[in-house]
Amino acid sequence: MQSFKKTSDQVEAVQLLSSKAKHILLYGGSRSGKTAIMIRSIIIRAATVPNSRHLIVRFRFNHVKSSIWYDTFPKIMELCFPNMPVVDNKSDWFKTLPNGSEIWFGGLDSKERTEKILGNEYSTIYFNEISQINYDSVLTAYTRLAQKTSLVNRFYYDCNPPTPKHWSYKLFVQGKNPIDNTEVRRDLYANMLMNPEGNRQNLADDYIETVLEQMPERQRKRFLLGQWVDDIEGALWHQNIIDKYREIEAPELRRVVIAIDPATTKKKDSDETGIILGGLGVDNHVYIIEDESGVYSPNGWGMRCIGLYFTHKADRVVAETNQGGDMVENTLRTIDRNVSYKGVHAKRGKFLRAEPVAALYEQGKVHHVGRLPGLETQMTTWEPDSDPNSPDRVDAMVYLVTELLLEESFEECFTV
Repeated sequence: MQSFKKTSDQVEAVQLLSSKAKHILLYGGSRSGKTAIMIRSIIIRAATVPNSRHLIVRFRFNHVKSSIWYDTFPKIMELCFPNMPVVDNKSDWFKTLPNGSEIWFGGLDSKERTEKILGNEYSTIYFNEISQINYDSVLTAYTRLAQKTSLVNRFYYDCNPPTPKHWSYKLFVQGKNPIDNTEVRRDLYANMLMNPEGNRQNLADDYIETVLEQMPERQRKRFLLGQWVDDIEGALWHQNIIDKYREIEAPELRRVVIAIDPATTKKKDSDETGIILGGLGVDNHVYIIEDESGVYSPNGWGMRCIGLYFTHKADRVVAETNQGGDMVENTLRTIDRNVSYKGVHAKRGKFLRAEPVAALYEQGKVHHVGRLPGLETQMTTWEPDSDPNSPDRVDAMVYLVTELLLEESFEECFTV
């Protein structure tokens, strides 16, 4: 059986997690070992003191259930505590250790669920991926770190760093209360940067080189280097909003649509063809599932689009016809004459078309499923005031969301 061997970063993190600080943040790039070492520390705390209670919480319950309850937690148990039996309670979602200690798992995305988990007192509260959690929710949970045991009660936090506007940057880096900007007691707060390079021994051989290093610059800074990246003031979309409503998987979908913003040539300096696939959920929210944009020949993007159409059982392909006229429909029907297609001709400027879609993001009605770095980089770096020509991936996403959720105002922006 494979055994757990701490990296040098994790050794340092363990020391920090047992320091005099009350609030401890581990932040940094993707797959840097932050969550694993946090979970291991919580299990040790629970196993050390009988009948103690501990909470692992994320913004959405289905996220903590899929990523920690079913994935990270059992892996850490197998690697670090293979002989410790644990009893699962899937009614209230907690695990009981042999000494009577409990580790609870919760989400802050529903009033009923939040009230249930915050009806207990805890010795440890771990906020997982705080880029998605607002500070009001954190403050509410603060009152429940109140169990009286021999443990020093602690708050743990982790994240891929969001923008410096996020409350975590102000609290942990600037040392100020996010509400009133007053100075906090520095000795109560500690943080540590952990990046994937320090966890290379536990990663696939080419993960850093072929995945993280190939991301667009802003995403690379965040997920490879663990940097806090500023929002661009004039951008319609900010990373915090995209992160807050991100989902691990889509629910049952009522409709699935592919949107194309076509390029007409494939040359070194050609524009990309935007190809975005998404669906309308039973909750009447839009879920952006695939970004297959790239530099293609007309036949290349046509083949890619038709492949997605059948793989995802899409209902329709939507494309702008301003530049290509009937070219898009002809290209698709040459490959499959039965594809369901709608061509639209944009009547209003790109900013006016994109603005209501940005509002839907802010209302939490549009969700990215997983990470879509190419699309998200374009969304968070396009400044309509200085560049009226929106990027191709953004255009395709706007067509998609408009088709799925803004049909009433569709004709104000487009001629079908």
